[in-house]
Amino acid sequence: MSDELKNALPVLYGIKNCDTIKKARRFLEQQNVNYQFHDYRADGLDAALLNSFIAELGWEALLNTRGTTWRKLDETRRASITDAPSAAKLMLEMPAIIKRPLLCVPGKPMLLGFNESNYQKFINEV
Repeated sequence: MSDELKNALPVLYGIKNCDTIKKARRFLEQQNVNYQFHDYRADGLDAALLNSFIAELGWEALLNTRGTTWRKLDETRRASITDAPSAAKLMLEMPAIIKRPLLCVPGKPMLLGFNESNYQKFINEV
């Protein structure tokens, strides 16, 4: 692991009880990566931070349309999500609808979702 990664302190965004978050956290800990965990429910999510995610990754990538939270929405609400502002409003209202985990290191591209080989590559490159 490079000195830059140690000094940058990656931030892992998500929700504590999510199984995929648990896998990502376990992997980072096994790789001895120091990181900060930001739980959308406990730590909150403001519009500026969410908009920075949307600017880099796009609202379509961030919106988890495969999860339970999305499936529980009525059809009218789902159909109303057609652009970044409508998606951001929903994500701020219901952070569990954001795809996770999101791993961020200042100055580096964000990594959305968890895949062990992608995480290893991410750690090795930063």
